[in-house]
Amino acid sequence: MFGERVGAALTGAATPVCAYVYDRAALRDRAAAVRAALPPGAVLLYAMKANGHPEVVATLAAATDGLEVASGGELAVARAAGAERIVFGGPGKTDAELRAAVDAGALVNVESAHELRRLALAAQRAATTATAALRVNRAAAGPAGSHRMTGNPTPFGIDETQLADVLALAETLPSVRLRGFHLHAVSNSLDAAGYAEFVADAVAWSVATAGRHGLPLAYVNVGGGLGIDYAGDGRFDLAALRAGLAGVPGALPTGAELVVEPGRFLAAEAGWYAAEVLDLKRTHGRWFAVLRGGTHHFRLPAAWGYSHPFTVLPVERWPYPFARPEVRDVPVDAVGELCTPRDVLTRAQPVARLRVGDVLVFGRAGAYGWDISHHEFLRHPHPEMIIV
Repeated sequence: MFGERVGAALTGAATPVCAYVYDRAALRDRAAAVRAALPPGAVLLYAMKANGHPEVVATLAAATDGLEVASGGELAVARAAGAERIVFGGPGKTDAELRAAVDAGALVNVESAHELRRLALAAQRAATTATAALRVNRAAAGPAGSHRMTGNPTPFGIDETQLADVLALAETLPSVRLRGFHLHAVSNSLDAAGYAEFVADAVAWSVATAGRHGLPLAYVNVGGGLGIDYAGDGRFDLAALRAGLAGVPGALPTGAELVVEPGRFLAAEAGWYAAEVLDLKRTHGRWFAVLRGGTHHFRLPAAWGYSHPFTVLPVERWPYPFARPEVRDVPVDAVGELCTPRDVLTRAQPVARLRVGDVLVFGRAGAYGWDISHHEFLRHPHPEMIIV
């Protein structure tokens, strides 16, 4: 569904309609709701990989404590947005990115011993001290979700069995100040109680590990992973998260920070993708709504293999001198304009009435929509970007 502001924005969009709409008030409201579910003093960062539109980033930079970035390009956007704090993550940082992170005063989540040495060299050459945390791929898995980052072989973080050697290495590198650990474990979890248990366990593990190795623990970053149910009625229960985290602050050393960096959960429900129906056709017993748009703009449904629900925005304008094609009370596949049968956003969604020229509006499209899509395939025009 969408509200009056989104509907009004789409009514004024260029035709044929193909647009993303992002709602700044919805972004701020979601950030406030997440902050209220976290323990007092917890640090809330926005992981801008979910949506790097400058207006979205600037809105969430102001509504949270800062930004998590995963490339030099994201770092530049974050600095332009005026973020108070920046954390730089990701497994493949270049030397130029490490230099930029040092220059920006960003905390770097270090992924390996080699990266730690390179960060130290960058800081040394800049005659400064870099701030870092070690990203650890723990033996224990995180909560249930769509993607597991730890507890199994992935390119993310330092294997827990190698951590002692990396901590020993850090003690020999005076140009790096090590503050603690980064323990991001899962993507898109809907299990709020399980996520709270993961956070409590991550804090306990960090305290015990830092104590064994004589590391003054000042920072425990549990990453993101708060989930969105795109095709159903499931939800990540913030009340359950708040209840489950009630005892976490008491487990941390005095002055140590608990850092959470969601992306999808902050941005998804503040964005809509809209595409005009260019044609309605029936082939081999199925109805297809062919859109001005598709997976080159909104790739997530095809990438994850699900049908993304839509709402029909009726449009009365009809510029042609012949009858307007329409269907009633039938299931419709919403497909795009690309020359591939995989350009599908939705399969078999029932519609009461749908006409060529109406607009399909896909909600929960504010995260991992435009940013992960193959924009230049076939060189169709990009969607209009509308901020309300």
